[in-house]
Amino acid sequence: MASTQQLKQRITSVKNTKQITKAMEMVAASKMRRAQEHALKSRDFKELARKILTRLSEVTDVSIHPLYVQRPIKHRLHVFITSDRGLAGAFNSNLFKAFMKELHQDLDDGAKSSVVVIGRKGARFINKLDGVEVVGVYENFPELPSAKEIHPILRTVVSQFNDETIDAADITFTHFKSSISQVVMTERLLPAVFQEAEISPDLGQAIVEPNTKQVLEQVTERLIEVQLNQAFNESQASEHSARMMAMKNATDNAGDLIDDLTLEYNTARQAAITQELAEITGGAEAIN
Repeated sequence: MASTQQLKQRITSVKNTKQITKAMEMVAASKMRRAQEHALKSRDFKELARKILTRLSEVTDVSIHPLYVQRPIKHRLHVFITSDRGLAGAFNSNLFKAFMKELHQDLDDGAKSSVVVIGRKGARFINKLDGVEVVGVYENFPELPSAKEIHPILRTVVSQFNDETIDAADITFTHFKSSISQVVMTERLLPAVFQEAEISPDLGQAIVEPNTKQVLEQVTERLIEVQLNQAFNESQASEHSARMMAMKNATDNAGDLIDDLTLEYNTARQAAITQELAEITGGAEAIN
């Protein structure tokens, strides 16, 4: 059994750790609320983009647009969104597992793989892999990126697809469902696709100006930008949620450990007192 002095030092150390994890939990909770608000609000923009694209598909053939061209996939570009910091539970490890499945799928299909990685954790992970071309690395990416920050990634994806350097582009990120549930998802960016969406009567009667082709060109790139922006927002909300839960679990575990150490300390202290009393009693009897 450890000495009472050692146990006191361990209890003090665990209490200090508990204060740190509790503070980190509160910070993550505050950031999560803001990120969650942005993620939920920006979903409306993504839904509206889908509805506009659905409306355009009714009045023109969207497949004639160069960003809709379907080609055999011989080279796929991945946009991979991770975090810059750790202490977020299984947030990054789940992303790594999902991304490895995508790379194995490319390998099975005989396709080349390249990646634009966002986040320091992802950059370190990709650096250990062979056979993956790194097109770009973005560390310390803003939590709420503006169009200015997203534009270089957008231009890389669009230009490589137009130049036929790649045949498809996907984005892997963590979708925010709730503070205790986040799901890793992979969505297709290019060739651009749309999902049928129910459009309102007003949008159904909308007049397309100056013409369908020009609007389609603008909306297509805008749709891809909205997808990128939404993926960043979802990823931020998921990261802060995962970190909040990880720090909460660490705080709870520290509390349990303090209770166990305190019990052990009291037991050791009681044993020492009993031993001292026994020695005093024995010495008194020896004198008599």
